[in-house]
Amino acid sequence: MQKTRDFHYRSVHDRDAFWREEAGRIHWETPFESVLDFSRPPFAKWFTGGRTNLCYNAVDRWLPTQADAPALIWVSTEVDRERVYTRQDVFEEVNAAAAMLKELGVGRGDRVLLYMPMVPEAVFTMLACARIGAVHSVVFGGFASVNLAQRIDDAAPKVVVCTDGGSRAGKVVPYKPLLDRALALAKTPPASVVVFDRGLAPFEPVAGRDLDYATLRERHRGARVPVEWLESSEPSYILYTSGTTGRPKGVQRDTGGYAVALASSMEYIFNGKAGDTFFCTSDIGWVVGHSYIVYGPLIGGQATVLYEGTPVRPDGAILWKLVEQFEVNTLFSAPTAVRVLKRQDPALLKQHDLSSLRAVYLAGEPLDEPTAQWISSGLGKPIIDNYWQTESGWPILSAQPGVEQVPTRYGSPSFPVYGFDARIVSESTGEDLGPGQKGVVAIVPPLPPGAMSTIWGDDERFVQTYFTSIPGRQVYSTFDWGLVDDDGYWFILGRTDDVINVAGHRLGTREIEESVNSHALIAECAVVGVADALKGQVAMAFAVLKNPAGAETPEGAKQLEGDIMRLVEDQLGAVARPARIRFVGALPKTRSGKVLRRAIVAVCEGRDPGDLTTIEDPTALEQIKESLQ
Repeated sequence: MQKTRDFHYRSVHDRDAFWREEAGRIHWETPFESVLDFSRPPFAKWFTGGRTNLCYNAVDRWLPTQADAPALIWVSTEVDRERVYTRQDVFEEVNAAAAMLKELGVGRGDRVLLYMPMVPEAVFTMLACARIGAVHSVVFGGFASVNLAQRIDDAAPKVVVCTDGGSRAGKVVPYKPLLDRALALAKTPPASVVVFDRGLAPFEPVAGRDLDYATLRERHRGARVPVEWLESSEPSYILYTSGTTGRPKGVQRDTGGYAVALASSMEYIFNGKAGDTFFCTSDIGWVVGHSYIVYGPLIGGQATVLYEGTPVRPDGAILWKLVEQFEVNTLFSAPTAVRVLKRQDPALLKQHDLSSLRAVYLAGEPLDEPTAQWISSGLGKPIIDNYWQTESGWPILSAQPGVEQVPTRYGSPSFPVYGFDARIVSESTGEDLGPGQKGVVAIVPPLPPGAMSTIWGDDERFVQTYFTSIPGRQVYSTFDWGLVDDDGYWFILGRTDDVINVAGHRLGTREIEESVNSHALIAECAVVGVADALKGQVAMAFAVLKNPAGAETPEGAKQLEGDIMRLVEDQLGAVARPARIRFVGALPKTRSGKVLRRAIVAVCEGRDPGDLTTIEDPTALEQIKESLQ
């Protein structure tokens, strides 16, 4: 592991030389004047004075060597369609989309909001924005009208691009009616809405505002739109993430630093090379989709798979079928997806030839050890856990096999990634903590290339939100608890606001969840802290069984609950034993797979769970309520 440590040390102690070398991975139309401008902490500007373009680096730069090679592979098990776009095809589609936007008056610095599912036209529009210097803001299709209106008002887009609808698990999800209601609520609605009509959900176009994507595309077929060369620090996109105030935070990404970070990550973290095929199962509405469906693979000269569907439709082998069909080299998914697959026949993991696949990367939430072991043994492939945030733009913690092949440990995202000066710090003193001590995962600024540059339109909120919570020093707080073991492996223990304080003992939800999940009959669980008059808080666990028959009778449920209680006590001690373990058919989650823990806590405490517009299955929360009776 010494090579990895030395590599990381150089990246944070000899930043200029390190990042100057990495910047050579992309095309600069104008060379940068300095590697880093950190004259106004905590704001960092990377590769100042340099001019480049994300679209050029993702598309144009590869045309001389990859014009006829696959670049975008679209598969939809929702509408039973597949289409492979070569790099030349992508170039043609992006230029047509760029010409469409130019016709509508979109130029450098203007915002374009996308409200679209996993369709190629969404990727073309994102790249078209980058090509002409516009700032795109993709809003996940699961957001309803009020949330969408908030984002429209904050970004003030000149144009919105949407679809008539999407499909999930075979059910049509109308997009256009939600957008129409959002525009009616918005204080600053755009002048134009471009609708890509898939023929899934009927809608009434609004005269004078709504335009047809296909008609515009046909008008601009064969167009050639010049690249707008942006100064490295100019914004490339805004991506909204939840805020504690209820007002969404628009994470602002730069251009040059982001391109360099992603280009380097494709080799060092994902151990890939030009000509590979990369399959990320996320959604373009999330940061993982931005970085590793769209920009990262394409900038790295790789083909990228754009998948519209679930991991279990038409069956639980669909991901592995696609790996075999398109000779995928790297798969990037989420622990949630693997937990869904755990409930399927394990024989499905063996049905397809996975010889092309080098490794599976998982991120988005803590990866518990039982889930990691299950998928690793089932596939016979390395499982690489990595940890990051919308704000970071790319992994903060991960094994880096492109730097050095090192053993991974179940439940650990390994080590800090080069560029991130990550520390475990005390929330009360701000001091760095040693091995085995729990604290807040923090990053000493400057944040590396690719990380957020500010909050859109609100520099003060950027500073106050991320750099003031740790006493005595200006460091970036991830708001996650973690620790480092004696060998230097990092572990994420849960959100700082999800920590359970039981009679003075601070317990991360992750630790208890991992213990409950280690029981052979448990598919997944969520642990929350619920107010208690005696202990301050107690841990409550809600578990989903692999086979519901195990708790069909009150006697069976009670016996199983006791077995799991004893298991947790054996592994973590009596203080970590949940007050109760309730068995439910599903956990309430967002459409991106994150468990709605705050809503669970509210239900347990008899409070209003609040805004549930992002919930995937409303009946899951009802099951939580019923289990408490």
